[in-house]
Amino acid sequence: MRPSPTRRTVLTATAAGAAALTATGTAEAAPASADRPPATAQRPTRELRALLREIDAARIEATVRRLVSFGTRHTLSVQDDPDRGIGAARDWLLAELNSYAAASGGRMTAELQSYVQEPAPRIPTPTKITNVVATLRGSVTPERVYVVSGHYDSRVTDVMDATSDAPGADDDASGVAVVLELARVMAKRRPASTIVFAAVAGEEQGLFGSAYLAQQLKAAGTDVQGMFTNDIVGSATADDGTRDPYTIRLFTEGVPSSETPEQAALRRSVGGENDSATRQLARFVRDVADNDATGMRVRVIYRRDRYLRGGDHIPFLERGYPAARFTEPAEDFAHQHQDVRVDDIGKQYGDLPEFCDFPFTARVAKVNAAALWTLAQAPGTPRNPRVITSNLTNSTSLTWARGPEPDLVGYEVVWRETTSPEWTHVLPVGDATTHEVDLSKDNVFFGVRAVNRSGLRSPVAFPSPQS
Repeated sequence: MRPSPTRRTVLTATAAGAAALTATGTAEAAPASADRPPATAQRPTRELRALLREIDAARIEATVRRLVSFGTRHTLSVQDDPDRGIGAARDWLLAELNSYAAASGGRMTAELQSYVQEPAPRIPTPTKITNVVATLRGSVTPERVYVVSGHYDSRVTDVMDATSDAPGADDDASGVAVVLELARVMAKRRPASTIVFAAVAGEEQGLFGSAYLAQQLKAAGTDVQGMFTNDIVGSATADDGTRDPYTIRLFTEGVPSSETPEQAALRRSVGGENDSATRQLARFVRDVADNDATGMRVRVIYRRDRYLRGGDHIPFLERGYPAARFTEPAEDFAHQHQDVRVDDIGKQYGDLPEFCDFPFTARVAKVNAAALWTLAQAPGTPRNPRVITSNLTNSTSLTWARGPEPDLVGYEVVWRETTSPEWTHVLPVGDATTHEVDLSKDNVFFGVRAVNRSGLRSPVAFPSPQS
């Protein structure tokens, strides 16, 4: 085990600028850089690299084009036509997921999750909304769950127009194609924890399908430790023609949507606005998916979503689950929420497949896969982390509960300056549930993460004060 640092070593390193501790507990200068991986970064394993190689841009393109072929997938469109409308898309998605489940050795099941939505602002009459959901059950800690989604409904300019062609290639056949490709590749494997792959409906009418899925999980007491939605991940080209094909945005809220008044008071007292479970999830994504194996840069955005917009992660956030949204780097609004048409100067409008970049979407799928697979194989986020505040001292005592994983081998304490967005120091502390660091809790932020026998690390847990 590495010795704990001392205030002297850390203060010396801080004075020199951006320190990193070595195995001997002394400090080395490590200049900060936007291109430098975080101290908590995890290199892709051989298993993960093999999985990522199987992700196929051609299959993603085929999924997008098949979904577009149903004409419209508007939530209010026909549900009993075998060739057109949201019902036809629903049935095709279920058949696809069942075909993947057939190769899973019984570990994956697929189902339709339906309910009747009563009239609402964008739902004029009672309407059946159906999510298509596949569950790949974990083999070691199946009670721990991760969710990935895209929405398969589509729309045109008039959100109530349920009959016009609404191809929805980028918004959001692209996200559904990511979900299906992940399900196909992972169905043949054996994750330690459970992964749920969801194609949800009703997003354009008010996030209804996602809200129903999140509520069903919450009512069942499901331990969802992370959720990602992929919405508008089909193009790297902005409205001015500029391209950024190796960046994906990840929108992550700071102040939790589910926060109670008591939790808000605690957050204000410790300055935890940038340390929600969702922000820790975002840091984890950067740790495991911003590398040469995915070929992508993950640009974390400190917002719940874009201005005037919302996505299927929000109902999960509202129910207290860590959740984030993947969206392409810069959008072209002529190819979202638009009637298919050509204007008088020859500009094409409409969300058509020819405006998608399928190799880009495949790389987005790799980012998702790296995050989800590592989450499912690593230990769960540590429970009940606490920083002891019963005495006024210039050191910091941390406690946490030991996890249930059979391959758990220990924990690491991490910390950073309060002004730093990333964890900058990592200290292995062994298979323990307490540790004292000779640094003031008043000056830095601390966290704890778990480590398993394969060397995989969990997301960081941010401690609450305990007097």
